[in-house]
Order: sequence, then C-alpha cells, then structure tokens
Amino acid sequence: MPVVIWPEPSDVDEQDERDGMHWKTRALVDWAAGRSFAWVDDEITGIDRAWVSAHHRGHALLHCVDPSQGLGDADYAPLNEWLHRMRGIPSSHDAA
Repeated sequence: MPVVIWPEPSDVDEQDERDGMHWKTRALVDWAAGRSFAWVDDEITGIDRAWVSAHHRGHALLHCVDPSQGLGDADYAPLNEWLHRMRGIPSSHDAA
C-alpha cells in the first residue's frame, strides 16, 4: 500500500497551520495528484475537509479518530464502506 513521504515543512505549511489547516493536508493532496485517497488522523478538522474538497479532484475520505483511543474497531466500518464504494462493490450496509 502506498504511503506518503512527508516533505520538509515550508513557510506555506506554517501559514496553513496558523490558518487552522493541518500541515499534512496540502502534502496529501499534492501526493494524491487527483487519485482517490483515505486519510486517517486524530487532527483532521473542518478546515482540512473544506480545503481538500476545493483542491482535490478525486475522491477522498478524511476520517478523524479519537486521539485518546487511537484507531479502533469502530473506525474500520467507514473505511471499509468507502473502499467498497470506490471499487463499486456493495458493502454489508447497502440495502439488498
């Protein structure tokens, strides 16, 4: 599975953070280059979601996990459903 190699922080990243956007957001969208991607993190905000929506032409799932719990069983359901939708496969939650 592909992973992102994080670039060194730039002045733009620092300004993004001051504006409330996560420093990873711009790098993820650049790395995805229009491809679908899922981002699981404990610091995703509405600002990140809005920026991705406005600047990424592919599908993206931004899934925020509880920082005190980490990635848990309940987090896998939305990831699984999103993956099935991207592949055109009915998920277990789709009506028969």
